[in-house]
Amino acid sequence: MTNSSGGQTPNRTNPLRTLFLSENIGGHATMHRGIQANIEKDERVVARFLNVPAMGRVRRVAAAQIPGLARMDLDLQALRGQLALSYNANRLLNLSSGTYDILHAYTQHSVLLSTKVLRAGPSVVSTDASGDQVARLLPYRDATSWTDRQSPLRHRFEQPVWDSATLVVTKSEWAARSLREDYGIGSDRLRVIPMGIDVPSELPERVAPARPVITFIGRSLRRKGGQQLLDIHRSRWADRVDLHLVTKESVEPGPGLFVHNDFSPGDARLPGLLARTTVFAFPSDVDTFGYAVLEAMAAGVAVVARRSAAVPEIVVEGETGLLTDGSDASLIASVEKLLDDPGLAHRMGEAGRARALSKYNAELTTAALVEVLLEAKDVFDARAGS
Repeated sequence: MTNSSGGQTPNRTNPLRTLFLSENIGGHATMHRGIQANIEKDERVVARFLNVPAMGRVRRVAAAQIPGLARMDLDLQALRGQLALSYNANRLLNLSSGTYDILHAYTQHSVLLSTKVLRAGPSVVSTDASGDQVARLLPYRDATSWTDRQSPLRHRFEQPVWDSATLVVTKSEWAARSLREDYGIGSDRLRVIPMGIDVPSELPERVAPARPVITFIGRSLRRKGGQQLLDIHRSRWADRVDLHLVTKESVEPGPGLFVHNDFSPGDARLPGLLARTTVFAFPSDVDTFGYAVLEAMAAGVAVVARRSAAVPEIVVEGETGLLTDGSDASLIASVEKLLDDPGLAHRMGEAGRARALSKYNAELTTAALVEVLLEAKDVFDARAGS
């Protein structure tokens, strides 16, 4: 067996006790479900998952926008929230001391205050985006001239995390590029694993609906671009297309509109909904990776998504879906191209499923992650013994 660097992985008598620290929200939870379901099959590791508790009152206050300053992106909202998260995570890690052989932290924001823990033993820090990238993708605000000026302050907390981790993993080349160029992480310590989802081996039989169906998944409509989609549907498509919104928000009823407020992550009803979906639309400009897009592709549904962050690496333009520039005109043109050509939508859906199976299948990506964990243990042990 070879490791990620092409070397030989030594045989181990005992499995590697791995502690997975996770923020466990949104797409992070989706990713960890895929890891958890597949890592149990790997006898080389014994995994334990430690989830940072959901945001409570203190973290909500710490991460709240400050009126006036927020408009100029001067309130350090993201960094304040990340430090509050890391404070809670550090307490949990201290309580877990001595119970694991290697730590996997996702993301770097969970360990901003835990660099001593990272240096004390083998560790892998994984991420979907660098702090500089996240700063430009914050919801409900636009980047300003002050955003880049705050980069040294972000680096003051983030750079020690990258320097302390034994190895670093990103989920995309988009994120890897920033870590190389903005944080100086060399290729000897950086790995790219597009951590995927559980892609079902069989799908429900596709249903031909009476009218075309557009589906959107996103807890927040405004954050994920669902409001833009809803507004266009009401003004342009309501008389001929059904729109299904899987969201936690309340939405005013309207013709051709179906709102699903009670779906939970991994909901058993989702495959049935996607089986009758013509186009999956996801015009979000804040998602760094896009697990909702992956779920649609895995279900064999053509995707329309915004050209943002790592999404162009997932959705192959013209092959598995269409990418928009964020404007209403671009979204309308892309969706209507697929609505007007069901054959094209079907072909893109099939291509998307094939791509999900070959590149974003959690069984494959989890195995790749285990290789990196084993490699990190060897690297740390070799360094400690030198």
